[in-house]
Amino acid sequence: MLGYTQQQLADMIGVTYQQAHKYERGINRVSAGRLYEIAEVLDVPVGYFYDGLGSKADKETPTRQRMCLELARNFSMIKNDRHQEALSQLARALAAGEAVAQAAVTKTETPE
Repeated sequence: MLGYTQQQLADMIGVTYQQAHKYERGINRVSAGRLYEIAEVLDVPVGYFYDGLGSKADKETPTRQRMCLELARNFSMIKNDRHQEALSQLARALAAGEAVAQAAVTKTETPE
């Protein structure tokens, strides 16, 4: 979400690209100390990496997370400020339209 490449993240936490790749793929386990370093570099609490583990995860979540990450990466690659703002306004308009539609459905389903 921050737009770092694996190489950049590897450099920031002091490991090789290959090791970072293995961490990301789950091939190698991340030690508690290394997890702390990663959290520090990314400026998140260590608990961030455990969010949602205690509950049943919706099967749609990993796909949605990948889409959100891809969207964030692509958005960060847009260098034109006007294009970024236009895309942001489009997202707001679409979300507002969804909220209005959902409110209309909820209103028709609720008996008075």
